[in-house]
Formats: sequence, structure tokens, C-alpha cells
Amino acid sequence: MTSAAVEVVLAGRADRLVHLHQIPARPARHGTWPTWSDPQMVAAYAAHGVHHPWTHQVEAAHAAWEGKHVVLATTTGSGKSLAAWLPAVSAIRAPVSTGRISQLRRRPTALYLSPTKALAADQLHALSGLLTDGGIADVRAVTCDGDTPLLERDWARDYADIVLTNPDFLHFAMLGAHRRWDRLLRGLRFIVVDECHAYRGVFGAHVSLVLRRLLRIASRYGAEPQVIMTSATTGDPAATAERMLGVEAGRIHAVVDDGAPSGRRTIALWQPALAQLPWSEEQEKDDDEGPRRSALAEVSELLADLVGAGHRTLAFVRSRLATEVVAQHTQEQLHLVGAHVGPGAVAAYRGGYLPEERRDLEQRLRTGDLLALATTNALELGVDIAGLDAVLIAGWPGTRVSMWQQVGRAGRAGAEGLAVLVASNNPLDNYLVHHPEAIFEADVEVTTFDPTNPYVLGPHLCAAAAEAPLTPEDLPRFSLNDTAVLDALTARGLLRRRAGGWYWNYDRPERPADLTDLRGGGSAQVQVVEADTGRVLGTVDETRADASVHTGAIYIHQGRTFRVEAFADDVALVVEADVPYRTRARTDKEVRVVSTRTSRTWGPVTWGFGDLEVAFRVTGYDRRRLPGMEIVGSYPLEMPERTLATTGCWWSVPEDVLTEAGVGPGEVPGALHAAEHAAIGLLGLIATCDRWDIGGLSAALHADTFAPTVFVYDGLPGGAGFAQRGFEAARTWISATRDTIAHCPCATGCPSCVQSPKCGNNNSPLDKAGALRVLGLLCEVAPAP
Repeated sequence: MTSAAVEVVLAGRADRLVHLHQIPARPARHGTWPTWSDPQMVAAYAAHGVHHPWTHQVEAAHAAWEGKHVVLATTTGSGKSLAAWLPAVSAIRAPVSTGRISQLRRRPTALYLSPTKALAADQLHALSGLLTDGGIADVRAVTCDGDTPLLERDWARDYADIVLTNPDFLHFAMLGAHRRWDRLLRGLRFIVVDECHAYRGVFGAHVSLVLRRLLRIASRYGAEPQVIMTSATTGDPAATAERMLGVEAGRIHAVVDDGAPSGRRTIALWQPALAQLPWSEEQEKDDDEGPRRSALAEVSELLADLVGAGHRTLAFVRSRLATEVVAQHTQEQLHLVGAHVGPGAVAAYRGGYLPEERRDLEQRLRTGDLLALATTNALELGVDIAGLDAVLIAGWPGTRVSMWQQVGRAGRAGAEGLAVLVASNNPLDNYLVHHPEAIFEADVEVTTFDPTNPYVLGPHLCAAAAEAPLTPEDLPRFSLNDTAVLDALTARGLLRRRAGGWYWNYDRPERPADLTDLRGGGSAQVQVVEADTGRVLGTVDETRADASVHTGAIYIHQGRTFRVEAFADDVALVVEADVPYRTRARTDKEVRVVSTRTSRTWGPVTWGFGDLEVAFRVTGYDRRRLPGMEIVGSYPLEMPERTLATTGCWWSVPEDVLTEAGVGPGEVPGALHAAEHAAIGLLGLIATCDRWDIGGLSAALHADTFAPTVFVYDGLPGGAGFAQRGFEAARTWISATRDTIAHCPCATGCPSCVQSPKCGNNNSPLDKAGALRVLGLLCEVAPAP
């Protein structure tokens, strides 16, 4: 099937293929069912075609059964859930050795955690099917999250054997009310942490501390659960699991030898066709040069051809709007060519849809009613969608971890698969498709997070103290060497020190769980309401609303086009409108120095660390004519300024000093921009953070410093301590940044040095040589260590 898919993609387009990479097929290696396996569970798997487990499944399941924490890191589609559900269901159904009431009250239970509600719902669907096919009626599994009605939540608390949820629900609802969940916690035997590579950066630090709080409370109820962590792609999984759980080295049993079969997988690196220019320009342009079509237009064309040929496909894009654009354009192309597919063969899938709408799309994709979905990374994780023939990726997804997750969605269950990475109009993408070794010969990124970051740790210690008083014995669980952080929280009036330990100060007006938001946003949701009917179409995060549902904006929902008539009071009123244009907001970004906490000088260079205000404002929008997206009109908007109060560090160099260093006035913007990108990329060496947690801005002349300045700031409200660590180790940080750029063999800059996957200016302007001269100057004037 996939060979046919390759032919469809290449038909008439072979000139767009830059590189073809093939991963050969791999045969299965089978093990035997452990002797402790529940017979009906074994029969259930047999009914699903699993007559013999694969070796990695047996190894992981048996290690967990024997009382070890396990991390299972094998490829997408390798059946990692069996390693969790086999021991969990077998333990729940195991005969009770005595008739003591205490043992009956400790009926084994399991808790499953996923980074998304969709994944939890998908796992429940698969588990319920197994239990039904095995005739297992005495194991009760339910999902429980923020969408769960109160009555269903009460039932889960009182009767469920397996609860599938997410870290947010643990933090905000379960741990603070743990006495009401004592039945589940008392019998907790297994904790399953699915897709653990998704817990990176600040989010990963939060989840790590939630897990440590969960293990602490479970131990107070007499339970010592085993943690089973799964991931398709992560570097150094054992060290990641140790840091996530706060256990010493050697306590984790890592399973990385994949015994699952894998069909041949073909990965195409693709550059879009040259854009169609007017006749006069066509005569002048070189055949091999000129602007290219957008990645979205290219993906829409490929997707239409694959769907028209009957190939089930996912198209991954980078934004919510892009999912709607690709789905709509694909449907239009299918209609134009008269393809024999149903009107609902292609759809969009993204955040902001109502929960029931997402569940319906997932079910239709499983059953084959849908041939294709245009999706954000919401379907990157392990939602079980078997039988996909191809995956299209519109633009580099930012990390190798994400790329391999998306590639792994094609050709599951041993079938062949095709993945096409379509380069977007970005120098980073262009570099990668022409340098395949940067993708295929490099290791995936190690999942980085720092649970000892005091900005993250403090609120969780407050929540833990409210759950049960903190004692000196709890310090190692939270990687604390002393009581300094607890003493600081006490001095701020958040905790109270008593003879028995540290207690939450109940005179405070807030709940301790409300001191932090795991995902770093906490923004309200704006409802998108159809004006004629009052029906809620979906939601938009408040932080995105100004740019996506302002008055006059075009909002697309499952192929239907709406115009926003009014936006106020967290509601956007829309009316259906068939218009020949789309809208794109215009924004300004500014960084302001609120206060300087500390500063230092390196000769002519001034360093500062302090409180920053990052201001964003939507100033207007453009109407862009379809299909070429040419601007046909620009309109001003009076929108409020949105600010992020955070912390950051910065360095400033007088312009005449840069000129003496060989960086002329015309080169300053590109040199500083390149240095900013590289510094953000290298901050992880100092602060154990993820580059996606960091923001930056470079200015040839900044209003607060009156000089060329580079800012690096924490991308979370209140700061997270990353930029502060960079400031404290500035010499090491800047030296490593300079060395990385200098040792990179590229001529003008690449993703390994100065290009950034998250640059809002499409990596322009960038001046690698200028950045080296600027960073060299900083290293020359830096104080001796």
C-alpha cells in the first residue's frame, strides 16, 4: 500500500523530492506470557490478535510486577500499553489471600496519567474493548478529568479500579481532596505515566513534583505503587525517569530493546514547488530559484491526491488556523477533480473544539469513516489510530522527538508507512531538508526539566504542606538538601513552622493549588458563539483571542467560514459568511525593564537581571485574497495591550564599541538576533531548561538601555528562574554560545547554531559572522573565573 502512496506523492513532482530516507523492516521477537498473567486478560489479547507478547512487553510488565519502577521507551505502535494493563488488571483480579477486612479495603487499583484528555479517552476505549472481549466484568475503568460531571466523578472515587486522568486533575482536584480518594490511594499498585517525553521544560518540572506529591500521599495510606513510564522517543530514558520521580540512580528498570515488528518506513524530505509568478516575471527568473509555494498549499495538494487514491493520512501543521485551511483546501481540490470520496472524508482536528466533537473525530478516524485529518500536534501522542498509510508534516515541528512521533503515526502495527516532511518558507527548514544528516544521524533530544527550580518547587511545597504537614523526612523526596526553600516560604507567610513540621497557612485567601498552573498559562477561555443560534462553536485561549477572533476576523470551524461581528466580555459573536479572503492579525512586541534587581559590568558591557514586562498588542489586521493570500486591505484595531510579567536578563553594548569590534550599524540587527538565538539554545546547559520555555528580543537601540541590547526572559508568568541562572553563570554561558557557533561547520548559520525553530521573524535577519564578533567581544571583556 505504501509503495502506491509513494507513487501518488511523486507523480509529476519528483523534482520537489530533496532526499529519500528508508528505514528497513524489522521482524518481531516474541516472548511468553508471564506465569502470573490473568488468563482472561491473555484471552482478551488473543481476541485482538496478540497471541504472543513481544519481548519488550514481557520484560517491562514483569519488572513492574516484581516491584520495580519501569520506563519503556520503544517505537510508536509497539504496544506499550500491554506492559501496563497486563500487570494492572492481573493484580486487581488476583485472589485475596485472606479474608481480612483490611485486605478487602486494599483491593489493588491503578492510576493512568496522560498529557492530554484525548489520549486518556483513547486508552479507555482500547482498555474497555479488551475487558469486554476477555469477559472481564469485575474491573471498572473510567476517565476522570475537568470535563467529568460531578456525579461521574463521585462514582469514580467510590468504585473505580482504574482511573485514567491527567496531571492537572491530580494537582487541582485529587491530591488536595485525597481523604475523599482514600479507597483508590490505599490500594494503589501501579501508576502509569504515558508519553513521558511530553513532560519537558517547566511543564515537566511541575509534573515531576505532582508525581512526587502523589507518591508521598500514597505512602501515607500504606501504598508503595510501582510507576510504569512509557515513551516512544526520548534520550536517556532511565535518567529522565529518575529525575521525574526523585529516586536515586539504579532504581529504574529501563526497557529500550524493541521487539515489535516494523514495516519499511519511507521518509521524504520535500521542498514545495516554485510559486506561479506573472508571465513577465516567469521570463526573468532562473528555473531553479525564486519564491516557493507555501508548505500548507503543498500539503493540501499532496493530501488531496493521497485521499483521492484511498490512502488514510494525517497532515500535521503548526497552528489551529492551519488545520482548517488545509482541510478546506483539500476538500476543494477533491471536489474540483471529482474524486469519489464522501463529503466528510477530510476534517480538521485541533484544540478549541468541544470535547464531544473531538471524540467523534477520533472515532470516525479509527473506523475509517474519515480518510484524513489535518491536525496540530494534538494527535502526535499515542492515540491508537491503526492502519494509516501516510503522514504529511508541514514545516519542521521543532524537535526530533516531535518529528519521530509524527513519523511513527504512519505504518503502525508492522505495516509500511510513508512520511513527507514539507519544508516551510523558513531558512531552518531549508537547511534541514538539504542536510538530512542533521535529522537522521543525530540523537533525539533528552527530555529536560528541573524540579528543584525554586520558582516551580515553592508552590508545590505549599500544596504538599496542605495535603499533609511537611517534615524533615520529606526533604529528599523533593530533592532538598536543606530547609532554605521552606524557610523562605515561611518568611513570606505561606507556610507556618511548628514542632511537627511545616503547615500551610490557612489564613491565606487562596487555595495552595491555585498558586501555580502546570501548563504555565491559566488564561481564560473565550467562547466562539454563533450569533443566529446561540450555539457555542468552540473556544479560544484568551492569550490568542485578540489575534484570532477580533472584530472582522475570519474564523473557520470544520470547513465553515464565519466572520466575527463582535468581541467583548470573553465572547466572540460570529455569523456564517462566504468570503473570498482570510484575515491575519498584525502585532507588536516590546520588552520593558520594570526593575533591575542586580547588575554588573564587563568593561563596556552592562549586564542586568530583573523584572520585565513583555507587551504584545494586536494593532490591526490584513485581508488576504484567496488562494494566493495577497494583501487586499489593511485595517487598524484598537486592542488592549497584553503583558507577560516575568523575569529576565540582558546585556547591552554601546554602538561605538560594536563598531570597533567590526560590527557596523547595518550589521547590528542581524548580529544581535543571531547571538540571541544561540544564547537561548545554549541556556539549557546552565539552567536545565527547554528552549521552548525561553523568550528573547534583540534591539539595535532599546528605549530602557539606550544601547544595542539582547534580552533573554522566562516565558512564564512571574518567571521560572532560568534567566537568573544564565545571569549568574553568564561567563560560562556566553563562552559556550560563542564556541558552539564557532565550531559549527556551516557558512552562514544553521539550526545547530543561530537558527531557531520558534523565531517569530522567520530567522531574519541573521548574521553568523557578526554574532561571533559580538560574542567574542563579550568573552574578551568578561572577568576571569
